[in-house]
Amino acid sequence: MIRKASRYLAAKLLNGPPRGMQCGTGVKVQRPHRISNPRCISIGDRTIIGHGASMEPILEYANVRYSPKIEIGNDVYIGPHVYLASVGRITIGDGAVLSEYVYLNDTNHGFDPERGLIMQQELVHPRDITIGKSCFLGLRSAIMPGVTLGDHCVVGTGAVVTKSFPAYSMIAGVPAVLIKRYSLEERQWMRVS
Repeated sequence: MIRKASRYLAAKLLNGPPRGMQCGTGVKVQRPHRISNPRCISIGDRTIIGHGASMEPILEYANVRYSPKIEIGNDVYIGPHVYLASVGRITIGDGAVLSEYVYLNDTNHGFDPERGLIMQQELVHPRDITIGKSCFLGLRSAIMPGVTLGDHCVVGTGAVVTKSFPAYSMIAGVPAVLIKRYSLEERQWMRVS
């Protein structure tokens, strides 16, 4: 009984969410991870976040205060070494899958040549990022500021998504373009011309 209890405690310590993070039941956040400002992160039920995750809601940068929020739904799988950074809002819908090394950042550095050093300029927040329900983001894909992906989108490996796409889109490339659309009538992915 003691051995079973100590294994349970060890698993909870190794896979439990950081203190202050709002989490549903059955959430696993594997260690090691780098999570700052956990009170700005909420996670639904039965979500798994792989080891090496970096989640950074940015509260202050270059003497400017922000109100970031990262919201992750139910039954989401986030693979190892994902990077999420926000000064606004990143929303990930129920059942989404983010493969290894996926990058989501809703902000950019200021690049005004007349305002001094880049690292001392305030961050630019074009718009929030929204990932719909049951989306799949392939290995090393990047979602840039202001992107909204509708439900059931598929993002190819290494894609850089710079604009929004509607539900049932399959996108790939740098920058990402629409390559297929799921047809509910044909019940299959169809090439777009």
